[in-house]
Amino acid sequence: MRRYGGPVLLCLVGAAVLRITLLGDLYLRYVQAALRPYLIASGTGLILLGIATAIPRTRTRTPDEHGDEVGGAHGDEPGGGRRDEHGAEGGHGGGGGHGRHAHGPRVAWLLALPALALLLFPPPALGSYSAQREAAQRAAQGVGTFPALPSGDPVRLTLAEFSSRAIYDSGRSLTGRTVVMTGFVTDGASAGSWYLTRLTVTCCAADATTGKVEIRGADAPPADTWVTVTGTWHPKGRLGSDAAWPPVLDATALKTVRQPSDPYETR
Repeated sequence: MRRYGGPVLLCLVGAAVLRITLLGDLYLRYVQAALRPYLIASGTGLILLGIATAIPRTRTRTPDEHGDEVGGAHGDEPGGGRRDEHGAEGGHGGGGGHGRHAHGPRVAWLLALPALALLLFPPPALGSYSAQREAAQRAAQGVGTFPALPSGDPVRLTLAEFSSRAIYDSGRSLTGRTVVMTGFVTDGASAGSWYLTRLTVTCCAADATTGKVEIRGADAPPADTWVTVTGTWHPKGRLGSDAAWPPVLDATALKTVRQPSDPYETR
């Protein structure tokens, strides 16, 4: 069984990668949608490599393996046996020193644990715990005009779009407009306050940053609950200053929703 340890691990990891990419949208918890073809190629390649390394190979015997050139100069014992560097005796066909170093360390089997976890119990997307552990963001000086919002209310925006306009838009394009946003709930800094939150990624969950909007006028659902909030912008602080962050939304309606298949916003 030890002979097939490496191939089994390769196939297991490859199967885990294909499981989250081909059997649904689980991969979106960890990477952007654009990376799906690369994940499929990687998973397929790992499985093929595992199968290839498991196929027995024909060994070419050397004169030494036949015993034709084995002599006493190397410390051979009578009867065809020979001692290894530690003084242990073993024959060429009996699994002596030549076979002991052909297998990797047993600790390598620990690599099977994350692959099995991905196959059987895929970890959830990042949530309020990760969002609250990120250092507080600071609004940088970058005030300017933004393109006009689409006509008609309510207008659906991402948290990143709403935050950018609330903090930097000198044209105040959010004034008087009703907006709809979806995110998960995180607790606020003071009792009774809460944020609508969304994590934004460039490549994968490892580079996620937090965007959040303070919600007023609605009771806080439990942390990590996904909700869609409708409301109007509540101006706060001077544009482009630290006081303008996080932006505020006065809620007029709130609805609990299921977590979207792609839980992250993209830069």
